[in-house]
Amino acid sequence: MSKSAGSRYIYSKKTSMSQCRKKTDPADSWDVDDAVITPEDEEVEDAEFTEGEATPKVTKKKVVKVEENRSKREHVNVVFIGHVDAGKSTIGGQIMSLTGMVDKRTLEKYEREAREKSRESWYLSWALDTNQEERDKGKTVEVGRAFFETDRKHFTILDAPGHKSFVPNMIGGAAQADLAVLVISARKGEFETGFDRGGQTREHAMLAKTAGVKHLVVLVNKMDDPTVSWDQTRYNECKDKILPYLKKLGFNPAKDLTFMPCSGLSGYGLKDQVPETLCSWYRGPAFIPFIDELPSLNRKSDGPFIMPIVDKYKDMGTVVMGKVESGMARKGQNLLVMPNRTQVAVDQLFSDDFEVTSVGPGENVKIKLKGIEEEDVSPGFVLCDAANPIKTGKIFDAQVVILEHKSIICAGYSAVMHIHCAAEEVTVKALICLVDKKTGDKSKTRPRFVKQDQVAIMRIECSGMICLEQFKLFPQMGRFTLRDENKTIAIGKVLKVVE
Repeated sequence: MSKSAGSRYIYSKKTSMSQCRKKTDPADSWDVDDAVITPEDEEVEDAEFTEGEATPKVTKKKVVKVEENRSKREHVNVVFIGHVDAGKSTIGGQIMSLTGMVDKRTLEKYEREAREKSRESWYLSWALDTNQEERDKGKTVEVGRAFFETDRKHFTILDAPGHKSFVPNMIGGAAQADLAVLVISARKGEFETGFDRGGQTREHAMLAKTAGVKHLVVLVNKMDDPTVSWDQTRYNECKDKILPYLKKLGFNPAKDLTFMPCSGLSGYGLKDQVPETLCSWYRGPAFIPFIDELPSLNRKSDGPFIMPIVDKYKDMGTVVMGKVESGMARKGQNLLVMPNRTQVAVDQLFSDDFEVTSVGPGENVKIKLKGIEEEDVSPGFVLCDAANPIKTGKIFDAQVVILEHKSIICAGYSAVMHIHCAAEEVTVKALICLVDKKTGDKSKTRPRFVKQDQVAIMRIECSGMICLEQFKLFPQMGRFTLRDENKTIAIGKVLKVVE
């Protein structure tokens, strides 16, 4: 939670409730006559303050006007992906500063600290890279989170790590995203290393496609670099090199793929158009207006509640984080944590750090649970409806595309499977048949092995129980990637859960 409990007490002493409300107004839009059930009261009640001018005592059970208190804007989750040092965190930080989510004073403090370390170009990325190790090395490790708002939409930024050692973290970030932003550096030499075999640009784009991202925006960053200086030929060179690969992944330039030039450090091309003096050849929209104009995503708000857990921590109870895939959850509702079938009750709901009374699909939320210890939850578990829980299984049949693997794959082969937010060790139990890529026909005989670029249907066994669903019923819970030796080997979809 953004404010510490200490600062909350000062709030309730010094400012009247109406001012507190103003501070959180844009996100929550409470009615003035609404009963005041905010985190401030509950804490103030616990710590016995006798001033009592600010907070009327309210019994905790009474929840008035449930519908009032949830965010109105459409939620869109944006993941920033790309090779290490392409400028993902800097763009994220610059967007936050342009939309006024980071105040000037904080940025000046970052700039001063960065200059002391003689790293002045890094200060924007510090808005998202918050821990010390990430700042010292200038590399993102965990998926950073932040949010910004436009008049119509609420965007959650997921800043994925670019380094190849942290690809599993990046998969967890991409699993929550609706929109991916592939950042590539136009600087001489940097684009080439990112895109050649072994660079992360290819792998990230492919993982984003596998994770089910609806739209890909390619930002050609560092256009203000002296080696580029907004040169159109260099921009087109980067674009032409990467386009065939993205088409091969299944992105379509007419529908769900867009290129635009920008500079993360100076902020040109992010919120406003690039000035004509610098860049006369690109007169398309800037990045923020463009993603704001994208058509709405159709969400399943009527289905059973499902939320894969990405992360958890202790904060006066067990708090789990993740993106709601379908359905609604309300305060006080009883849910299940699968695959362990633990019954829990919802204690508090936060949508991007603002407390709300109900959450819907597409929102990035933190949920405080009663009835489970923090040790008993691990990333990859799924919080779901008690009446209609998600399927769990250990053995399933899947259609798998082998992307790159030097040798052959037979029964008995083991790898690590990433499905939604879970990572689980799996072994191939049996190969069932090969599928012809062009016609989709299945082979009559059982293959003895599969090799690169082949598509096969195989039976896979996990080392433990996991939550999964047939791809055609619920795509987010039925698509997976297989990785081995720090490389992505295959992508696949669950055809049926056997047991």
